[in-house]
Amino acid sequence: MLLARPVVRLWLGVTVRHQERLPGTGPAIVIANHNSHLDILALYSLFPLGLIPRVRPAAAADYFLKNRWLAWFATHVVGIIPVVRGGMRRDPLAGCRQALHNGDILVLFPEGTRGEPEALSDIKSGIWYLLRDFPDIPVVPVYLHGLGRAMGRGQWLPVPFFVDIAIGRSLPHLENKEAFCTLIRDTLLQLKQKTLPATPAQD
Repeated sequence: MLLARPVVRLWLGVTVRHQERLPGTGPAIVIANHNSHLDILALYSLFPLGLIPRVRPAAAADYFLKNRWLAWFATHVVGIIPVVRGGMRRDPLAGCRQALHNGDILVLFPEGTRGEPEALSDIKSGIWYLLRDFPDIPVVPVYLHGLGRAMGRGQWLPVPFFVDIAIGRSLPHLENKEAFCTLIRDTLLQLKQKTLPATPAQD
């Protein structure tokens, strides 16, 4: 995605905290909040160009494969891994497992869908099931602030906006599913605080 940097870094003002915490190789998972179509481009822009072909975002098949032109762009240009939501006849995470077996860096949005700007939705448990097969790989949390206002749900053209990105330390895998989902949510909320402007001290 050679267009990721000019779109994100020039059209939007971007500040990144602790970029060095991102994985430099796979297999690994990057998890992020999800408010905008620009989220994937913003995450691509954080990695070296040579590594981008190994960065594979998981995305909803019912949205990105709904017509052949969008499907071609999503799979051949963006490089998504289609995830079939609500399907029980086959493993919806099979493509994600294969990407990790291949040594890729998997990008997941654990909320499952785009939420309201700057609001964090409930964390889905899919990542916990995925990590039962890969308990030792790094899971790096990222919070993206501002992209929901730059290009949120219902918007098709990005508007200039300042974006702050905070990257946390790798999370441990927990045996308890509910505790792991709570850990993800709490960590993302803590990172969100790092992206907010400081409140002036009261006299």
